[in-house]
Amino acid sequence: MQRRTLVTATTLALLGVSSGAWAQAAYPSKPVRLVVPFAPGGTTDIIARTIAEKLGGPLGQTVVVENKAGGGGSIGAGEIARSPADGYTLGIATVSTTASNPAINPKIGYNPITDFTQIINVAATPNVIAVHPSFPARDYKGFIAELKKNPGKYSFATSGTGGIGHLQFELYKSLTNTFVTHIPYRGAGPALNDTVAGQVPMIFDNLPSALPFIKDGRLIAIAVAAPTRLAVLPNVPTFKEVGLEPVNRMAYYGIQGPKNLPKEIVDKVYTAAKKAMEDPAVKARIEGTGSLLVGNTPQQFTAQVAAEYEVYKKVVATQKLTLE
Repeated sequence: MQRRTLVTATTLALLGVSSGAWAQAAYPSKPVRLVVPFAPGGTTDIIARTIAEKLGGPLGQTVVVENKAGGGGSIGAGEIARSPADGYTLGIATVSTTASNPAINPKIGYNPITDFTQIINVAATPNVIAVHPSFPARDYKGFIAELKKNPGKYSFATSGTGGIGHLQFELYKSLTNTFVTHIPYRGAGPALNDTVAGQVPMIFDNLPSALPFIKDGRLIAIAVAAPTRLAVLPNVPTFKEVGLEPVNRMAYYGIQGPKNLPKEIVDKVYTAAKKAMEDPAVKARIEGTGSLLVGNTPQQFTAQVAAEYEVYKKVVATQKLTLE
């Protein structure tokens, strides 16, 4: 008959092992939540589900994606920040939740620098201005001419107030001296649906979620925020090409946890994410959207988030932007 040994805290102490270290060694012993702070269908959701599907293998547990939309990503980000630092609630860090939204909203409820543990930047994604086919222009020259000729006539959709699409388009407006009304949505999916339906004439969105509609001709790409022209949109100029380099910033999509996440958990999730990113299906899916795989270290991603936050704080101050 097999003998069963009960390992108590006292036994662990006699062995020189803390009960906390014993518990962490078993991580993860149950499914892990991956909070997506936006609605289904947008770029954040696409990248999250792509990486989550393969993340469970090296972790040894299922990774369950949970969408928590609203507040330009602040509702989901706040839930990540308030979660126990045990590794069972992780989330997707975006420019909207860690930089642009906190920069414009002093009452957001979390500090993007001190209330999270950054783990890895999975992907860098171009942003795009796209218009409904009914818009009078189909290229950048015609687009800017139309906006200047008709100040206040048009509106633009984004994933929410304070999101990267909102602040980047506001920066665009300030640099081009144009007036376009902002229409915020609870995520990129609903914003895209209304733009494709012609309810809103244009959108500033992340490329992966907009690209299928662009390929189908249901949206027309005007300009992209990317280092160079993209192979999937070879005829669409970058913002740098049209003289608007400050707008030419790519978005990031990383994995984060709440503050004080133990290094052992950070290292395990980081290693699992790197392994998942080596999967050909993950690489093909993410790069097929026009995104680039990144895979930097926790230290590098932490520095990247801090730098982006500073950029958008300056944008908000310079442009005198508020939530009202």
